[in-house]
Amino acid sequence: MAVSTRPSIVFAHGLWADGSCFSKVISVLQQEGYEVVSAQNTLESLEGDVDAVSRALARVSSPAILVGHSWGGFVITAAGNDDRVSGLVYIAALGPDAGETPQDLIAKYDAPPLFSHLDVEDGRIWIARDGISHFCGDLSEQEQQLVWATQGAPPADLLATARTDRPAWKSKPSWFIVAKQDHAINPELERFMAQRMGSTTVEADTSHVPMLSDPELVLDTIRTAAKSV
Repeated sequence: MAVSTRPSIVFAHGLWADGSCFSKVISVLQQEGYEVVSAQNTLESLEGDVDAVSRALARVSSPAILVGHSWGGFVITAAGNDDRVSGLVYIAALGPDAGETPQDLIAKYDAPPLFSHLDVEDGRIWIARDGISHFCGDLSEQEQQLVWATQGAPPADLLATARTDRPAWKSKPSWFIVAKQDHAINPELERFMAQRMGSTTVEADTSHVPMLSDPELVLDTIRTAAKSV
């Protein structure tokens, strides 16, 4: 029996999501023969989410490519130092340098519109009902409401406290999808981070969720990364 030389794929989701946000690309990758796991991040702390990715890596063959969306990019920047990881794919994501918090990154450019449509309740951050169009406005109304109804709720201090000392992109190849219509992370910030990381960059005319609104573009980027490593 031939042994597959394809890397495995491990996904890390963002703050107001869960692992199912990658469902449109996971099934295709599985049909193409990739081993795929989508980590279920706790959203409680960076350390907890890095642990979730590490557990997911243990469920697939090495080497693996980490794919992070939004906050998931912050997670794979820390988790990617694992020896089992051979490459990093950022989807409209945060890619910090050593010592930077998400808040530090967001403050580099004009605040994205979504941040005017967040609710803080019981120490948790939620997307307000009138804010979901700033998160995934290029989806159908039905899909937008599903995203709103299934959102996670991170602690209010997470964006100000999470830090990593050793960014994996300094030692691993990376790819970056810039979402040009992103209202959750400023597209200029995405371009800045991609350039700083030396990433192979693709620009998408999408909202913050290209894996849902343009899954084929995301698949092509992951396939390119997989062939490269």
